[in-house]
Amino acid sequence: MAFDLVQYFVEQIETQKPELLKEYTKEERRKYICEINALTLGKLITEWRHNPQKIYNEIKHPDELYILEIARHLTTQVENKSALPRPQLEQVTSEIFHFQLNELKQLNDTGNHNLNSIQELLKGQIEHLSGQADDWIWTTNKLIELKGSKPIVQEELSLEASMKEFNQMVSQNQQHQDVEDVILVETPTWAKIVEPIVAIAILWVLIAAVMRVFG
Repeated sequence: MAFDLVQYFVEQIETQKPELLKEYTKEERRKYICEINALTLGKLITEWRHNPQKIYNEIKHPDELYILEIARHLTTQVENKSALPRPQLEQVTSEIFHFQLNELKQLNDTGNHNLNSIQELLKGQIEHLSGQADDWIWTTNKLIELKGSKPIVQEELSLEASMKEFNQMVSQNQQHQDVEDVILVETPTWAKIVEPIVAIAILWVLIAAVMRVFG
């Protein structure tokens, strides 16, 4: 399995770029960084598929104009559903994409990599990206094979709500049982009147049978 650049980039961006999205809460900041990290890394992968040599050259020699072009393209797509204001989104997308290219350049320079090994590394990121972002990310950067990969998280019932539901179920079951008990125990009035007569008739039949035997 390829080294996980997805989480590596997120952790490095959070620590190395403290000024990025600093006006948001810690949770919001991480959410936005994760979204844009997936957006730009996915775009890098789809760009590589179209022209590996060109993108490898961009990694070896990051070009500011290319970075701005990709950032503007991603932020102006109608599929992009980011909650960030458009100008801020474009600026942050540009910074994160630039950071990713610089990290890959350093990895390429110090790790004796070449086009083929970087290609394998990028291809391996698809597995790490799977399930990490909403579908609008993948429709925006065209990494469409990852659409539907994010699990749907069902809202968990609170303990209080669970106990309330359980108590309602027990109460309904008890009421149903009480009704059954009433039906079983209640005896019609006519049955109480006829019961002695039936007993006498049975006794008379038995006496008659005994007299025939000994008569």
